[in-house]
Amino acid sequence: MSRTLKLATVQMDAAPAPTPDRLARAGALVARAAEAGAQLVVLPELFNVGYEYHDRNYGLAEPLTGPTMVWLKATAAEFDLHLAGSFMLLDSDEVFNSAFIAAPDGRTWRYDKIYPYVWERAYFREGRDITVAETDLGKLGMLICWDSGHPELWRRYAGLVDALVITSCPPNLHRADLVLPDGERTRSTAFGVPIPEDVHFQDLTVNEQAGWLRVPVVASSGGGAFRSRMPVSLLSLLSLLGVSPALPRFWRAADEVMLESGYGPFAKIIDAQGRTLDCVEAEGDGVAVAEVTLAETPPQPIRPQPSPHMPASMRWALDWFGALLMIPQYRQGLRRQWGEQ
Repeated sequence: MSRTLKLATVQMDAAPAPTPDRLARAGALVARAAEAGAQLVVLPELFNVGYEYHDRNYGLAEPLTGPTMVWLKATAAEFDLHLAGSFMLLDSDEVFNSAFIAAPDGRTWRYDKIYPYVWERAYFREGRDITVAETDLGKLGMLICWDSGHPELWRRYAGLVDALVITSCPPNLHRADLVLPDGERTRSTAFGVPIPEDVHFQDLTVNEQAGWLRVPVVASSGGGAFRSRMPVSLLSLLSLLGVSPALPRFWRAADEVMLESGYGPFAKIIDAQGRTLDCVEAEGDGVAVAEVTLAETPPQPIRPQPSPHMPASMRWALDWFGALLMIPQYRQGLRRQWGEQ
């Protein structure tokens, strides 16, 4: 017999802010979702600090006993719901971008991001395994942001889960501007050719994969404006990735160039047919709530898996070229922050 589940997705303005301030904002959004009857609430990726590429990230990693995990468990208990979100976890001598689902009774399930997105690999290392959280609500699969652009991870969950949770904060980097200190800007495009809007992995691809997997999906997102320098020369990396800004002045001032973009309407709840039931339409903080139907047992796909809208060559370049440049940055940054150990 099928059953229903009320899901909530949360969008938070992703501008960096002190952790106590962001936890307070997140608590107000969870309260809104709880008032609407949500049983599972999904917060954005790195909801406790915001999203930015900066050396300060090395000092923002927390242990399992840190304030964010304490808050996550206490908030789930306070509102009697399951609560998901990710933060940078200091685990022994490594940092991971770890998503957790916290149950009202204090149980937790962990998933480490498997595919850090290019510059993210400078701040945390990759995970290896998928996670099936066997909760009182059902069997929940977990992904973080750019992981959801990889078909093989969806395949690993096939037939194992009742629903999928994606905690995410993806800027529209395919629509980013490169900005000089004097304000001059140019649109960053691959090989000088505009990229179609639907290439973003959390646009059509997530819906199509949900329909193929035949389970509901709840995906969170960031909002507002994204603005950041890069941990290594932005234009050197863009050159490797085949991205060509038009103005020579951008090459001469490579180390001062900022990357700016917005966010899309990617905080959404998707049913088992791949249809968006509700999404957050506000630019900043917001909540969307919808009821989904779960199958009696985890379903199996019944048709060929759709291909992502982003070309495989772009995904390969982002995953491998980018990571090779970032890994030394990660090691150096950790040593500066935490010592040689």
